[in-house]
Amino acid sequence: MTSASLGSQRAGGAHRGYLVKLTIISTLGGLLFGYDTGVISGALLYMKDALQMNSVEEALVVSALLFPGAAGGALIGGRLADRIGRRGTLIACAITFFIGAIGCALAPTVAVMIIARIVLGLGVGAAAVTCPLYLAEMAPTHLRGRMVTINELMIVTGQMLAFAINAALDALIHDPSVWRVMLGVATIPALALLIGMLVLPESPRFLAIKGRFDRAREILELSRTGSEAKHDYDEIVTSTKNASQERGQAWRDLKANRWMRRLLYVGCGLAIVQQATGINTVNYYAPTILESSGLGVSASLVATIGVGATSVVTTILGIWLLGFVGRKKMLIIGFSGVVAAQALLAITFTLPQSDATSYLILACMMLFVAFVQCFIGTCVWLLLSEIFPLAIRGFAMGIAVFVLWTVNAAISFLFPIVNEALGSTGTFALFVLINLISLVFVARTVPETKGRSLEEIENDFRTQAISTIQVNAALAKSRR
Repeated sequence: MTSASLGSQRAGGAHRGYLVKLTIISTLGGLLFGYDTGVISGALLYMKDALQMNSVEEALVVSALLFPGAAGGALIGGRLADRIGRRGTLIACAITFFIGAIGCALAPTVAVMIIARIVLGLGVGAAAVTCPLYLAEMAPTHLRGRMVTINELMIVTGQMLAFAINAALDALIHDPSVWRVMLGVATIPALALLIGMLVLPESPRFLAIKGRFDRAREILELSRTGSEAKHDYDEIVTSTKNASQERGQAWRDLKANRWMRRLLYVGCGLAIVQQATGINTVNYYAPTILESSGLGVSASLVATIGVGATSVVTTILGIWLLGFVGRKKMLIIGFSGVVAAQALLAITFTLPQSDATSYLILACMMLFVAFVQCFIGTCVWLLLSEIFPLAIRGFAMGIAVFVLWTVNAAISFLFPIVNEALGSTGTFALFVLINLISLVFVARTVPETKGRSLEEIENDFRTQAISTIQVNAALAKSRR
């Protein structure tokens, strides 16, 4: 082996090591996202008695994290990501996560708990925008799909950890106040995210839009070979010039740029259909659903770990599949599977109540979760980090994630009410109809982004828009 090839291998190893460190640290925001949304499912079983909550207060405690918390955090996070940078926003998220977790663990009343959950939600929403954005802008093109979807893996890992920790604490701490420990555990990864982000650099694309091209090139060289860094740097410089020309107009009025507006509509649509799967009805209410089907509290908590484990395993499978399958095809497979799984779930709820029926319901839930996490969860967050142009990337991502969390909150709040009115069979039959509509939306509107750099994707959308305008102008002229 020559000294040149040995040096190249060492450089490649250093680049991979740097990307691994960067990915692990930044996706702690995703881990917190998952833990804080998942932990409430177990804590609620004890909290509702300790704080003497009625059904409306119970719904408010669950949904406050989502709206106004995470929805507001998405809008703020998108603005901050464009104003103070992706790194600075993640540092702010870490601080917000820590304060919110402490507030939830110590809350003496329902009102204080709701306020603390809103604070926690601000961190969740801002992290949901910024983590995939940061990873997409830091990653080389050929690794972008895998790196960005690691954030989704961390989200479902956080949810699984929440389910497992809930069950373990329930077994170890025989005290009605165990829910405070469940909620307080989130302070540990919050501190780890804060410390880690203090040593990571800013995104090269954000630095470029701020005119710091030399620093942007230095950061590119940390994660790429010399030729890759030069190629990406040249693309970023060109893209930044276009973004600088469009930025003021796009921020004042997206309608002035029809192609940007179309992408924003597609992004918001993706956010809606992801949540319209009903995945978070399982994440938030799985123990409650299983308990109502006949299992005890402890058995329901343990059984829910199976849902979390399914999420993790199928997300890993989805990340692997992204290396071979296009984003759009993944979504079509996912929504088709969700429709079938929810139809089975609706039928299962008609069976006589028994332990066997409870575990059959659990199996159907796991099948449903598998299709969502493997094919839909991995793709939606990835597409949202890819499709928006640099000039409005943080802003547009914030709007799309705001829509996502608003729909999440609405579904989470309405689920127990609709479930009581229609029954479990009627509720999941309704989800079947909704997801058939989502399947049509995906097939007709979602673009394919696999194998192209962020700059190539943006240039393609811009070129298509210009071509469409020219064709329409020519047709109008010919009619005269």
